[in-house]
Amino acid sequence: MDKKIIVSIAVIVIGVVSLVWWSKSVDNKALNASSKKQNTIDSEVKEKIDFREAVGQKAPDFELESIDGTIVKLSNYLGKNIVLFFNEGSMCYPACWNQMAELGNDSRFDAENVVAFSVVTDPKDQWLDIVSKSANLTKSKIIFDTARSVSKAYDVLNLNSSMHPGSLPGHTYFIVDKEGIIKFTLDDPNMALANNKLIEEIKKLE
Repeated sequence: MDKKIIVSIAVIVIGVVSLVWWSKSVDNKALNASSKKQNTIDSEVKEKIDFREAVGQKAPDFELESIDGTIVKLSNYLGKNIVLFFNEGSMCYPACWNQMAELGNDSRFDAENVVAFSVVTDPKDQWLDIVSKSANLTKSKIIFDTARSVSKAYDVLNLNSSMHPGSLPGHTYFIVDKEGIIKFTLDDPNMALANNKLIEEIKKLE
């Protein structure tokens, strides 16, 4: 084979390999930066509880990104009764979606003394797409526990409601009072809507 052809082929091969390497390097840097940002947010969880003994315990504080881009820090909501709804997220249709929508559209959970957050482990982009196509979810306060650090801190990954024990929450509720103390928990394998039950429990705190 002509030497010029061999040299040309070699140059092309080296160029392709270099391009592939550069592309992977850029992608990895972007992925690492994104992961670092999320891990920085999730690393704020410093305490843990046992779900079976959670009532009466101080709720672990955390910082998670919300679907609107703001950072939700639990301790910033002291003075309100807080509902946390841990769920399997996008794969749990329609049960989890319905409960998230019900919490978002029920004015009793967006009042002067009450706020409700739905905690999912999915990527934010996934829910931005879902909400853009589901008008009933636009008022839902969705926060992203992509590193599962908050789910671990609240001990919700191995409860009866989880269809993926150890990796995803199931259908679990907490009510945290105005002082930051957990006053009520409910793990519901039946995945029923719980708005009225939650409101009943909140009224007991007034």
